[in-house]
Amino acid sequence: MNYGERISELREQHGWTQEELATSVGITRAALSHYEKNRRKPDFETLTRLADLFDVSIDYLIGRTTQEKTELDPDVRAFVDGLELSDEDLLERFNLTVDGRKLTEDEAKRFIAFVRMERAMK
Repeated sequence: MNYGERISELREQHGWTQEELATSVGITRAALSHYEKNRRKPDFETLTRLADLFDVSIDYLIGRTTQEKTELDPDVRAFVDGLELSDEDLLERFNLTVDGRKLTEDEAKRFIAFVRMERAMK
């Protein structure tokens, strides 16, 4: 099943019109119609809002899996929630690189600051 069919199916399961769903997600009805007919692909923010609204994973929404939700083991969830890129131990353990060169702790902090600034501007 492709993403358009999945979005349409989920919308209908919830008993929503295209206008109601589009308003809830913050897009136009025309954009939603294009998504449902596979004429356009939703951007990441729209996919995230749709997945949150339907209470499904993005992978399910785009047809990569038939499993609506993916549950992480509680220990894995605690680990993931605690990740911080500027943690020197994490950088050492996972050997994060850009252009084949390992990131320093300072570079990771600058990268995080850049991403936060970029997000704040949206």
